[in-house]
Amino acid sequence: MQLSFAAEAERFVSDLTRIWPESTKGEPLLGLAVSGGPDSLALLLIAHAALPGRVAAATVDHGLRPESAAEAAEVARICALLGVPHATLEVRVEEGNIQAQARDARYAAMAAWMERESLSALATAHHADDQAETLVMRLNRASGVSGLAGVRERGLVPATRLPLLRPLLGWRRAALASVVAASGFTAADDPSNRNPAYDRVRVRQALADAAWVDVPAWSQAASNLADADAALDWAAAREWAEQVVKEPMGLVYRPQAPRAVALRVVARIVEQLDGQAARGQAVARLFDALVARQPASIGDLVVRPMPSGWSFMKGPKRRS
Repeated sequence: MQLSFAAEAERFVSDLTRIWPESTKGEPLLGLAVSGGPDSLALLLIAHAALPGRVAAATVDHGLRPESAAEAAEVARICALLGVPHATLEVRVEEGNIQAQARDARYAAMAAWMERESLSALATAHHADDQAETLVMRLNRASGVSGLAGVRERGLVPATRLPLLRPLLGWRRAALASVVAASGFTAADDPSNRNPAYDRVRVRQALADAAWVDVPAWSQAASNLADADAALDWAAAREWAEQVVKEPMGLVYRPQAPRAVALRVVARIVEQLDGQAARGQAVARLFDALVARQPASIGDLVVRPMPSGWSFMKGPKRRS
């Protein structure tokens, strides 16, 4: 089955080549994460038109919704019509933090699939509206740079060295919906995407009603913040190497960097000694107490300002 999306295919190739120049060398195969929703279905249609014979698709079925198996089967049917290799990857997650576990399981399953199929990179359908909505949601939560940082056009599939590409970050949701409409296929419909009980749905509706909002510009701002986030990580790694000293009972930190960098060093110390990440607000309160020369605690750690720096060590075990 041949569908003509010449203009979209040309734009896609340009965007993909910019973030994945390896695509011009030989015939690397591109994996596509396709859930069956309108955005990922548009990715499938455009990528197939742009790179005929060079894409494969996978749908992850978490089993969290009754409709998921049928949605995966529909993606498989569409791929068969297009002549695109497809795999349904079944994963299961335990109770608890379902969203985080589902994400980890999804990427692990896709990484294994990529290895089996000798795929060179993975593309997802994140677009400009996604990026702008996330930025607004995080602003409403008073997030710092790390929280406000958007996803990057190119990263790594978690726990691998495989490129993770987001070639649609400059595209609008409406443009992708037009591609699906023109194809005659029907995308999967998740009712939660219209449920105002969710923050993202309310933000999406508010942005749609604000004609003055430049969504691509907000998306680019989130990408710029991702660059700033990476720069702070680089500075924090250098501060750690130069100012954190191992002691018999723990670690001593002699802060020299600006607050934004020092906060990251403190957070890393807490995670390393306590075995779990601390919330940003808790780390900020700890930092402010130490600046005021006050002893403090966080998790199972006791932290004291000393002449030689800030001392972090495990506190005495609590009696049960």
